[in-house]
Amino acid sequence: MVYVVTGAAGFIGSRLVAALNREGISEILAVDNLQSADKFRNLVACEIQDYLDKREFLARLEANEFEGLFEAVFHQGACSDTMQSDGRYLMENNYRYSRALLDWCQDEEVPLLYASSASVYGAGRVFAEARENEAPLNIYGYSKFLFDQHVRQRLAGRNAQILGLRYFNVYGPNEGHKGRMASVALHAFNQFRAEGRVKLFVGSDGYADGEQRRDFVHVDDVVNVNLHFLEHREVSGVYNCGTGRAQSFNDVAGAVVNGVRAARGEPPLALRELAAQGLVEYIDFPPQLVGKYQSFTQADLAQLRAAGYPGEFRTVEQGVPAYVGELLKP
Repeated sequence: MVYVVTGAAGFIGSRLVAALNREGISEILAVDNLQSADKFRNLVACEIQDYLDKREFLARLEANEFEGLFEAVFHQGACSDTMQSDGRYLMENNYRYSRALLDWCQDEEVPLLYASSASVYGAGRVFAEARENEAPLNIYGYSKFLFDQHVRQRLAGRNAQILGLRYFNVYGPNEGHKGRMASVALHAFNQFRAEGRVKLFVGSDGYADGEQRRDFVHVDDVVNVNLHFLEHREVSGVYNCGTGRAQSFNDVAGAVVNGVRAARGEPPLALRELAAQGLVEYIDFPPQLVGKYQSFTQADLAQLRAAGYPGEFRTVEQGVPAYVGELLKP
């Protein structure tokens, strides 16, 4: 039986393929769109059975060519650009594609584990999986929200596991191809290597300079959640996938700079020292993000824990320096 990973050459998808390999699974159909070809590198160290372009995969799925072949589908493929303004493209790619997969998986009684997003909560301050907390700020968030709503309508009559994971701010290896949508940690690392400083936004929404807070979660912790629920197919629903801990952009910048300094044999510096030495700089808040920016996110993990997930999540102080170490490898 074959495991399908959509978005397999991407950030989370490729780490998921590698994790399946570590579990002894290489019967993997990798599905992606490699128009941005550089991300193929994320799969070079992985073992897969076959690769299909997303369009061919969908066409063959709709022609029912895969009957009886799949063990489970990890649907990680989507347009993840939160600034994408082409709503027609986003709805086709993130919503209709997901619905087609869900329909097929239910017909074939195949588990579907899919990537949702914390963007569904918009500018809210309550991050629990309930309709009253969900108010996306952009069409990307709406595309994820709409599919979650469809899943909720299907849960009672499901024929197989349907599990959505609302990823918070994921960072870690294999995200280099994401450009402007890469994590704060990677942008900070690249800025520090190129300019000797990290740029953060000045205060906004009542937060001091660099003190806007997000739930930053390491990609391998996200992968662990996916694999756990693959082993617990009795669990269905839509769940948050974050650390349950909001940390500041200052925390991330400090972890990045001090991670690089440690590799150079230099002592760590406190935030005030980083700012005083110009290693952290605060820049104007972009006007195009006003009203569209999440200044605070923090996953409520009550439902995830109630569903039986026991794993711990790395803090910024644990995960970011380890990531910096990976980035510094020749």
